[in-house]
Amino acid sequence: MPHSDLEARPAVLIVDDEPTNLQVLREILQGDYRLFFARDGHKAIELANNEQPQLILMDVMMPGMTGHDTCKALKQNPTTSHIPVIFVTALTDVDDEARGFEVGAVDYIAKPVSPAIVKARVRNHLSLVRIDELRESRLQIIQRLGLAAEYKDNETGLHVIRMSHYSKTLALAAGWSAASAEELLTAAPMHDIGKIGIPDQILLKPGPLTPEEWVVMKRHPVIGAEIIGEHSSSLLKMARQIAMCHHEKWDGSGYPAGLKAEGIPIEARIVTVADVFDALTTERPYKKAWTVEAALDVLHKDAGKHFDPKLVELFMSVLPRILEIKERWAETPKPAPEPATDPI
Repeated sequence: MPHSDLEARPAVLIVDDEPTNLQVLREILQGDYRLFFARDGHKAIELANNEQPQLILMDVMMPGMTGHDTCKALKQNPTTSHIPVIFVTALTDVDDEARGFEVGAVDYIAKPVSPAIVKARVRNHLSLVRIDELRESRLQIIQRLGLAAEYKDNETGLHVIRMSHYSKTLALAAGWSAASAEELLTAAPMHDIGKIGIPDQILLKPGPLTPEEWVVMKRHPVIGAEIIGEHSSSLLKMARQIAMCHHEKWDGSGYPAGLKAEGIPIEARIVTVADVFDALTTERPYKKAWTVEAALDVLHKDAGKHFDPKLVELFMSVLPRILEIKERWAETPKPAPEPATDPI
């Protein structure tokens, strides 16, 4: 059933203890938004939790729980911390504004309000919310595509989440900007998308592959690059490079192109370290999980052969963060099968 026009509108929560102020803002915004109203901080927190508005307009001077107190509580709650808060207040000196930003507000609108300013500020901040939502949706879609490849290979979706966060952490250690590292986080889950194109009898074969089967298996980076395609988007360009090159090795013995050392794109070198570490330290259908120490020994031993030696050093330097990620997205142990019983 299609949503009504009202249901499709962005939701805005307005918080003020004065009914006159609520009515003023209602008249300004009711034609474009779905509005909720609260006259105190406790009700505001309740509505924010239950209705999940895209934006909150809030007075500062309220009896009992002030706007500052309410904003601070909203930001401390993971359920509501993402909702931007704009203070609508007569307190507009520098100290008051600084205090508002300290507790998490994104903007100020001075009372008495101007309808044009209110509409413009609300519209602009909701545009930023939509951008964030699109960015999150994009990440989720890419992770789901990566998950499709992992399911075919009998792996779990947690692998692509862990290795992409490992990759971001390593990129930051290598001096990447926060924005570039975030883009790598988004692109990394597509590293093995090409496995979709490998026949099941090869991809899922329990024993060693024949030389002829290895020729087919080694095509999955090229297939992945073909699936992603060539685009002007920097994100998809990065994803294509990772898919194509994450099996290249520092000494030139990798595939599909035999690239060597810094001839391998840096994003692929980063993902290679992250991917191998996660593969070693998690259980797969064909092996038990290795200890972290054993996996680190492999990284050390193969630095300068399989892996970029500088990246291995950096990986060791951020190991506490790596282990936090490993713990946060740990695999859930599979329950042991119940013992068979004789039929009665």
